[in-house]
Amino acid sequence: MQIVTQIYTSSIEIKKSTFLAFLCPYEHFKTLLSNLKQEHPKAVHFVYAYRYLNDFNQIVEDKSDDGEPKGTSGMPSLNVLRGFDLINTAVIVVRYFGGIKLGTGGLVRAYSDAVNEVICHSTLMPFEIKEKIEIAINIKNLGRLEHFLNSNALKFQRDFIDERVILSFYVSKNEKEKFEVFCKNFTPLEIQRR
Repeated sequence: MQIVTQIYTSSIEIKKSTFLAFLCPYEHFKTLLSNLKQEHPKAVHFVYAYRYLNDFNQIVEDKSDDGEPKGTSGMPSLNVLRGFDLINTAVIVVRYFGGIKLGTGGLVRAYSDAVNEVICHSTLMPFEIKEKIEIAINIKNLGRLEHFLNSNALKFQRDFIDERVILSFYVSKNEKEKFEVFCKNFTPLEIQRR
């Protein structure tokens, strides 16, 4: 499986219709779609497809033809994402109609080509399943732990409860091993797995 870590864009023109494709991490999908609708008020269609892993590591997929004939745009876009084995990724194709109808086959090809084009101009990264870790620590140890997490580029959330801090973050297998080595410097009372 593969992912993207930033937003990519490309554009193709077919029979005077312009197809602007935007590939993004799934977490940016809703915001990007909302922004594109504001930035492109004259566009006629905002077709999308996405694939992501839920909390049970099951693949969730969805798509929208957004007014194009059923099955001519959302499904072809989703199939391209599947073909590249992309996960936690969304694609949005903004179409400006050029006055010439493309027909069912033409639309399928156009949307597939638009998604292929943006993927080919993107940097795809290998995907690793990450495990969620939640720990409770004494507030006096927060600086040391945050330094470790930041220096290993691990994003985390924290909640303060009395004199303790609850930290939650996701780690790959290698990151988990590093974290476990780091934890050996603490006494069991200073850091507790939840």
